[in-house]
Amino acid sequence: MQRVLVTGGAGFIGSHLCERLLARGDEVLCVDNFFTSRRQNIAHLLGHPMFELMRHDITWPLYVEVDRIYNLACPASPVHYQFDPVQTTKTSVHGAINMLGLAKRLKVRILQASTSEVYGDPAQHPQTESYWGNVNPIGPRACYDESKRCAETLFFDYHRQHNLQIRVVRIFNTFGPRMHPNDGRVVSNFIVQALKGEPITLYGNGSQSRSFCYVDDLVTGMIAMMDQDELVGPVNLGNPGEFTILELATMIKELTGSTSEIVFQPLPQDDPVRRRPDISLAKAKLHWEPTIPLRDGLARTVAFFRELIAAG
Repeated sequence: MQRVLVTGGAGFIGSHLCERLLARGDEVLCVDNFFTSRRQNIAHLLGHPMFELMRHDITWPLYVEVDRIYNLACPASPVHYQFDPVQTTKTSVHGAINMLGLAKRLKVRILQASTSEVYGDPAQHPQTESYWGNVNPIGPRACYDESKRCAETLFFDYHRQHNLQIRVVRIFNTFGPRMHPNDGRVVSNFIVQALKGEPITLYGNGSQSRSFCYVDDLVTGMIAMMDQDELVGPVNLGNPGEFTILELATMIKELTGSTSEIVFQPLPQDDPVRRRPDISLAKAKLHWEPTIPLRDGLARTVAFFRELIAAG
């Protein structure tokens, strides 16, 4: 048994990670400032004897005793990270410095939840970990893209300078129950619009592609990365299956039984046209690849949102 700190632990991915760690017998300290996360995500864990919740913003130092650290804290959808872009940068950069400092003091392993956004609007397809990316450093998405790139820099410098045990994963589009209904992401947007009978809004002509990984698969990959002793990273974690946004909208309409019409809007600035991970490294070193098909994951996610909307 280990005492594990999960920053951003009440968020969408963080709450699933906390749940999985508890299920395998770890003690979990969930730290969150509840800027974009929801207390409902971890409400069912509050009575668990091995679970502790602490409200804290990691842009401030944290003094706790733990055996491992998963650093997930940061608003991750454009709607949320563009709301206060300066704070987004602080969360990624100051937050990384504070968590790395804690890991250094405790001499423990720390995992950074990085993002496929470090690749920007990629000129290479699919994206391998060796690709340096194509990012606009002064655009409206830069507060997230560049601060996550800077966090990776800090992790590797702490690794080289202080011999800190780091693990870095780059997370591609992930979906599932407990997504925030207003996070502006394509899966939650389409499902909520379809269930409410509102027009389903596609940006661009719908031909841009994404790869969608179900949250359970992602969490399995993150834990596999943390538990092994060979690979530092970065490692792509995502589903290499590629779907156009129009295909996704059509599948969601079908699964919800919705009569919503599909409408097209202009593509936002710096929005990547194609995004698909090359997961050869994760397959070879972590023996990991997604197992849950998009349709199955969407069916579970639709059931979650149906219940959420019905509850008002």
